[in-house]
Amino acid sequence: MKHTKVKDLLNSTTMLHEVNAKGWVRTFRNNQFIALNDGSTINNIQCVVDFENTPEETLKRVTTGAAVSVTGTLVESKGAGQKYEIQVSKLEILGDSDAEKFPMQPKKHSLEFLRENAHLRVRTNAFGAIMRIRSVLSFAVHQYFQEKGFVYVNTPIITGSDAEGAGEMFKVTALPFDGTPRTEDGKVDYKKDFFGKETNLTVSGQLEGETFAMALGQIYTFGPTFRAENSNTSRHLAEFWMIEPEVAFNDLNDNMDLAEDFIQYVIKFVLEKCPEDLKFLEGRLLEEEKSKPQADRSEMALLEKLNFVLENNFKRVSYTEAIEILRNCTPNKKKKFSYIIDEWGADLQSEHERYLVEKHFKCPVILFDYPANIKAFYMRLNEDGKTVRAMDILFPGIGEIVGGSQREERYDVLVEKMKALGIHEEELWWYLDTRRFGSAVHSGFGLGFERLVLFVTGMTNIRDVIPFPRTPMNAEF
Repeated sequence: MKHTKVKDLLNSTTMLHEVNAKGWVRTFRNNQFIALNDGSTINNIQCVVDFENTPEETLKRVTTGAAVSVTGTLVESKGAGQKYEIQVSKLEILGDSDAEKFPMQPKKHSLEFLRENAHLRVRTNAFGAIMRIRSVLSFAVHQYFQEKGFVYVNTPIITGSDAEGAGEMFKVTALPFDGTPRTEDGKVDYKKDFFGKETNLTVSGQLEGETFAMALGQIYTFGPTFRAENSNTSRHLAEFWMIEPEVAFNDLNDNMDLAEDFIQYVIKFVLEKCPEDLKFLEGRLLEEEKSKPQADRSEMALLEKLNFVLENNFKRVSYTEAIEILRNCTPNKKKKFSYIIDEWGADLQSEHERYLVEKHFKCPVILFDYPANIKAFYMRLNEDGKTVRAMDILFPGIGEIVGGSQREERYDVLVEKMKALGIHEEELWWYLDTRRFGSAVHSGFGLGFERLVLFVTGMTNIRDVIPFPRTPMNAEF
């Protein structure tokens, strides 16, 4: 008999028919009631065992984590909080789980403990909900861009260029660590390496994406990116996923419109598709907040925060205006900020971004026209010669969630900026070709997918929204 998903059983419109369900035991009470979950929904289905006519040896094997198959009749449940249950006529143990050793016992575990058991944590309600939401968000990303006529481009993971210019990249090499070939001046001879040059794992697909936008009009990438930044914080991963659209003929205002519309679309999509998972995560967040001092608690519940983004237009504010607001605000004057804002040109920190969103404007904020010296070389220089057509989108509770810009389409200006930063023309000759042959105004942005999942799920540590986090000193699983 073919088994039916728990989600479909709970949503069934007919009763009193024989069904089969397969899944994992969450709890087993009184030798009679199995709470069965198969991952299709956060909800369990109760399976009522006829323990008097079930062998004792079989009942002993019904433990938390065991895989079982139950066959029986779907009936209206007599218990509170559930519509249907299965009156079991046949119980089969598919895979045993040693109750003494299985780490995911039906009790509250710390998030740190769950990270140490990332291969099993998805069997908990919270991580099942997070990963289903992550999946739905991923689908929404593709659906949005496909509906808008964007072309999906797979940019390379192995690259010879550093798109951000930060140098925090993982090297890719096939050279031996013992007896590495050297040049006459003692440097590593990368000409003898696999690719004949120095290569790294990509930090962004943007530069390659731009070349495709200048032929296909509007493209997007959605793939893994890597940063060798030795930062052991709740906001950083060494391996993460990036969404990067690039659009020919779009200026900065078009870019801001696209980013705002995109974010609101995917959040609305997940609100419609994952109501039960979001409701559960909202309750989890409320419980977590109770242990925090009042001043550190979020002013909004999870669903309220998501609707806040949908219902408010994003406020557009220049960097210069934002600096004035921050310089004159009470936390800055009373030195409550960890990083005091003294002058124009400061690189804004998360505390400043959150102040602008949560305290001052009380809506999502798009900052634009940043100082050129704190932004990447490819951003278009403004006529004032000191700012670039950059934009960052700031969200409540998280700070920056999107970074983007109008790209520098002028060949001469781009070459000058590269020279000033010590980036060799021959290294990016192919990128410069897009400015030599049919250059035009174009723009794009990058959205760290895990930052988006973090915001939507209400989690506070980015390691909890990716299946297997890669961080400094940790590449387990």
